[in-house]
Amino acid sequence: MPAARPTNWARNITFSADGVHRPASPDDLHALVAKSPHVRVLGSGHSFNRIADVDADRGGVLVSLSGLPAGIDIDADARTVRVGGGVRYADLAAVLHSHRLALPNMASLPHISVAGSVATGTHGSGNANRSLADAVRAVEILTGAGETVTLARGDEGFEGAVVSLGALGVVLSLTLDVEPDYEVSQTVFRELPFQGLDFEAVTSSAYSVSLFTTWQGPHFDQVWVKQRHPDPVDFPWAEPATEKQHPVPGMPGVNCTEQFGVPGPWHERLPHFRAEFTPSSGEELQSEYLLPREHAQAALAALDTVRDRIAPVLQVCEVRTVAADRQWLSPAYGRDTVALHFTWVADTARVLPVVSLVEDRLSAFEARPHWGKVFTTAPDRVVARYPRAAEFAALAGRLDPEGKFANAFVRTLLDR
Repeated sequence: MPAARPTNWARNITFSADGVHRPASPDDLHALVAKSPHVRVLGSGHSFNRIADVDADRGGVLVSLSGLPAGIDIDADARTVRVGGGVRYADLAAVLHSHRLALPNMASLPHISVAGSVATGTHGSGNANRSLADAVRAVEILTGAGETVTLARGDEGFEGAVVSLGALGVVLSLTLDVEPDYEVSQTVFRELPFQGLDFEAVTSSAYSVSLFTTWQGPHFDQVWVKQRHPDPVDFPWAEPATEKQHPVPGMPGVNCTEQFGVPGPWHERLPHFRAEFTPSSGEELQSEYLLPREHAQAALAALDTVRDRIAPVLQVCEVRTVAADRQWLSPAYGRDTVALHFTWVADTARVLPVVSLVEDRLSAFEARPHWGKVFTTAPDRVVARYPRAAEFAALAGRLDPEGKFANAFVRTLLDR
């Protein structure tokens, strides 16, 4: 009996490859890439479309770097850490914390790989916090020709090589900026109405603010406020929760990081979910749209007009902010951003029409869909929202002239 085909997060995508190759050494990886006509690297599997899939008709192989040595190397004097392509944020954070060092921000999930998160423009939250890719100082790539290319800040093409959609080669390592260790307190507030909402004041009230709504009514059900200790929390717009919360209604709060304003290590507060538990709900689809922050309240108002269509297929919607960054394909490129993230029920037939409806309501705001989530926006419209997409395509042509790492998803979007 043939082995079952690999699947990704929440089992919503079955990949075209028969299995996943897990090389145990750099030499094994080099040999695999050299002999394979088409390669895609699978991060932690946290994707909801075919961005990581291979083209079956090209003899594509799906590669995981999880079997390689972790390779977490700290340079305390330079305040950097070099991490291998298969390292997860949870593992990196534990090592940094043991050396009294920290990252400036983390995503909601500590379970995801650093390289995969960076390659798709993933982010945390905070008006002054840029995407996770902004911490990258250098990226080391294995090309289809078997060469190792390193691009560092200041090099030509560096800003195109960080958020790369896996289209340039295998990311062997990333060098990240780090800073001294710090503590964060987290408090969850309940029931923040849309009426009278001063979005900028709310999101600037702490280091990181995440707002959750089920779109059952014109309000946020929860607001997760994360503040760097010992700065006080000043949030006069809602009352603090008296029981531990989970963003998804009905899910146990024990899966989530510590709340009630108790200070703790940065990596145990900035994510919403604890590394040892299943994040979110585990059975879901996800979409996310990033648009200029100045349109945040208008976008919320536009979606509120169709909440009766959104709510029946929604588990929860999270609203976060991201500072503008410089990575060519980052959804936050060149503009301070608000991100509207939708965790849907695991029912593609019911969800897709609502995804299209959400995109229609957000179209006036030049919304950029997250590269690794579900979206239906036409490829030419997506690419038109990235001023430097043509430069990225040219960079991919130089580093991967044969298109070994470009799959159907990448070619459709970027004419590769």
